[in-house]
Amino acid sequence: MKTSSQSPESRDSFAKWLETKYCAPSFAGCILLGIAICFFAAAVNTMSGWLYVISGMLTSLLIVAAFLCLRSLPEIEIIRSRINPVTVQQELELELLLDNPTRQSKKFFQVLDLLPIALTGKSQVSNSISISEIPPQSQYRLSYHTLPQRRGIYHWEDIVLRSGYPLGLFWCRRLHLAPTRAVVYPAILPINRCPLIDSVGQDDSLLLDSARRYQAAQEGITKAIRGYRFGDPTRLIHWRSTARLGEFKVRELEIVTSGENIVIALDTSTNWDAANFEQAVTAAASVYAYALRCQLNVQLWTAATGLINGFSPVLEALAQVEAQDNQVTLPSLSTPVIWLTQNPSSLNSLSSMSRWIFFTPPDNSVAPLSSLPGIVVTATEHIELQQQLQQFQQYSV
Repeated sequence: MKTSSQSPESRDSFAKWLETKYCAPSFAGCILLGIAICFFAAAVNTMSGWLYVISGMLTSLLIVAAFLCLRSLPEIEIIRSRINPVTVQQELELELLLDNPTRQSKKFFQVLDLLPIALTGKSQVSNSISISEIPPQSQYRLSYHTLPQRRGIYHWEDIVLRSGYPLGLFWCRRLHLAPTRAVVYPAILPINRCPLIDSVGQDDSLLLDSARRYQAAQEGITKAIRGYRFGDPTRLIHWRSTARLGEFKVRELEIVTSGENIVIALDTSTNWDAANFEQAVTAAASVYAYALRCQLNVQLWTAATGLINGFSPVLEALAQVEAQDNQVTLPSLSTPVIWLTQNPSSLNSLSSMSRWIFFTPPDNSVAPLSSLPGIVVTATEHIELQQQLQQFQQYSV
């Protein structure tokens, strides 16, 4: 049996090349072109003038359709709006501004944003939106959403405009470059308590938990008067200011705290299981957010970034961190460390004030040996990561 000398992939690539450079006939255009050729062949065979006329009219219609199709897309300008950071499985809003500076309407075309696959989980071309018309010298704002499947910092720039105007007999596409950047943070679990954070420094300081002391305080030096926020204790309401201004005002008290410092350190060596490393990144982000809620001086450490602080910089660093180092050595730090690792031998180098979170490899269910308290996260257990981080039981020897 004979096979086609041209594979479907090569035919599709040729049609896409023709569509990008010039314009390519659609299925209807190919049918009409075939009919025109048949009429022309019949006219040559019979020497009938009316057949020449029909063939010429069909050919003229195809030429006009191709010419108008080529003129339908040029001079359209595309501007991207800034993309706000989101977390995994949270809708990412994308917005394009299409500007038509010409004196003619731009009608019946498609906009295809070539998103990275990790942002959609489907295919590269994830958003194909049809636009009926952009009036002359006006702008069209286009907004759409996608659901990121994985954390990361994504860069892309390609936007394709595809038009079949006016009759759908030909298709042409033009590529526009509009660079953009989207940041997808790791998921932050809403943990209510974390034994490792709560236990750091308990023996050395009675003033560690500044958040709880502030909520329980009834007197002290008033630092400022501010508006009431939902959840503020009613005992802190400043009644004189409330009566004078007609709205609730709350006292902010100056409370002395210990200023406890904590470093959350993530092991980025290459011995990680891929699923465990993603859980470790999620745990690091969740524990960091919890420490901030406890009003602790918390920092993040990785081998690539060193010590960093600040909510947005830390989450951005966790968004792009990868297990890529051959060997990671934790530097000597004078502050307590929460060490997240899958390497049991690395626990021996931790200081006496440190804690650890160990992620059990899929092929090994043995808990690590360490004299320091810590938590073992087991992926095979039917317990979510959020619950394991909140377990009060700690593993130590």
